[in-house]
Amino acid sequence: MRLAPFISANMPKIIAEWENFALTLVPAACHMSPLALRNHIRGLLDFIITDIKSDQSDSEQRTKSRGESPILLKHSAAEIHASIRLAGGFTMDQMVAEYRTLRASIIQLWEEQLPEKSKGDLLDLIRFNEAIDQQMTESIRHYTQKLDHSRGIFLGILSHDLRNPLGAVRMSAELALQMGGLNVRQSMLMSQVVESTDRATEIVGHLLDLTRARLGSGMPIVRELTNMEYIARVIVEEMRTMYPDRIINIEVSGNTEGEWDKPRMGQVLSNLLGNAVQYGFKDVPISVTVKGDGDAVELSVQNHGIPIAPELVGHVFDSLTRGSEHEDEGQPALFNLGLGLYISKEIVTSHHGIISVTSNEKEGTTFTIRIPRLASTDDETIHLKAHATPLY
Repeated sequence: MRLAPFISANMPKIIAEWENFALTLVPAACHMSPLALRNHIRGLLDFIITDIKSDQSDSEQRTKSRGESPILLKHSAAEIHASIRLAGGFTMDQMVAEYRTLRASIIQLWEEQLPEKSKGDLLDLIRFNEAIDQQMTESIRHYTQKLDHSRGIFLGILSHDLRNPLGAVRMSAELALQMGGLNVRQSMLMSQVVESTDRATEIVGHLLDLTRARLGSGMPIVRELTNMEYIARVIVEEMRTMYPDRIINIEVSGNTEGEWDKPRMGQVLSNLLGNAVQYGFKDVPISVTVKGDGDAVELSVQNHGIPIAPELVGHVFDSLTRGSEHEDEGQPALFNLGLGLYISKEIVTSHHGIISVTSNEKEGTTFTIRIPRLASTDDETIHLKAHATPLY
């Protein structure tokens, strides 16, 4: 019997073996009913049968082998199965193990009743494996997307709900300082509370930006006519005030006016300067350059310190990037968790700009932004009148 009709004839037995294996995946399966455990396997098997029977060109076979099957308007049985397994507490490894077991059990059952193999049987086996691989790819992709979406929503809710208690803590500490009557030690502790709360609030803001970038179509921006020189000088002065022992030089040339989101671009420069201060040598100046060039403005921040390792340069803008492997040995991390740089890239990308980094011992580490002066015709961001909003 050829493989497709064999699967049709033995579907109850195949489903029973699937259910028995799923029951071993504890604790995920311990509270699931038999219907939930075997849910959608019939749809998976129907797809396999139809796929084996259908005609397939060489190009379609290559496409399927790469996991690039056409996107359906409705969810496939494999995607629905992934959603059910995720909701049921199955790990991705457990879900993949189900497909491996399904593959092995069908082949074993089929071979037991197959006296001798023909060329058609071999072709059926190839098509069967392609169908299983395609469904497994769809399940893994959908499982990952659903998991990322759930994490993003959790992160957004957590970040949003943290802002109110942090604001209350900061307000209480500031009020205690204003009321007076504290000794020197108490005043110092209250000031530390204010500073720590500000840092925590900044982290929450980064998490919210991360969530917007991951769940939405990009970082939302509000354009207005502004001047990149003004933005740069404001941020540089702030950093000089925060770090009076650091030398920060700024050089401006050309026309630096354009339509950008002023607070967002200030956030980008603040992130880059914060990294330069944190990872640059303290006795070497930090250089900020703003240059108008044709229809774009280029902004760069350079510092001298331990260079970023070549294998890490391509990942500094990834979200939640881990630090250097030598961080625990007393050496500074070459880059932090990556939220600031990831968010900076999202902001620049939303302005249709480019951000890049070069790093070596001779020239130091330089982050460079090149951003169009004006919005493109298909830019759907909001526009405000000139000087309508402050930098922060």
